[in-house]
Amino acid sequence: MRIGELAEATGATVRAIRYYEEQGLLRPERTASGQRVYAPDAVDQVRWIRALLRNGFPSRAIAKLRRCTGAEEVTPEQRAVIYEEHARIEAEYRAIAATRERFASVLAFIGDGPERSG
Repeated sequence: MRIGELAEATGATVRAIRYYEEQGLLRPERTASGQRVYAPDAVDQVRWIRALLRNGFPSRAIAKLRRCTGAEEVTPEQRAVIYEEHARIEAEYRAIAATRERFASVLAFIGDGPERSG
């Protein structure tokens, strides 16, 4: 699949896909004329990259994990990245959950419980 097709299939821009490649997050094959050609699994890879980036995962961490293709191949560095990012996401989740609960309390106080909002 060509870069434009991958962009259309994933909702990413062509520029973003080129950025992913520059950062080592995505590795297309090249034709004899130098055009990028992506494997069918590139759609899932781009969606995963976008999800991680959307959730604050740094591209350098994604690049480190990209080389990991199986549990037996996880390096100590990759394991550290996984633990660090998991802890960061857990902390963010707890903070968001606390904020949600605070808003639910305010809504209940003003007589407009969460079930009525939306």
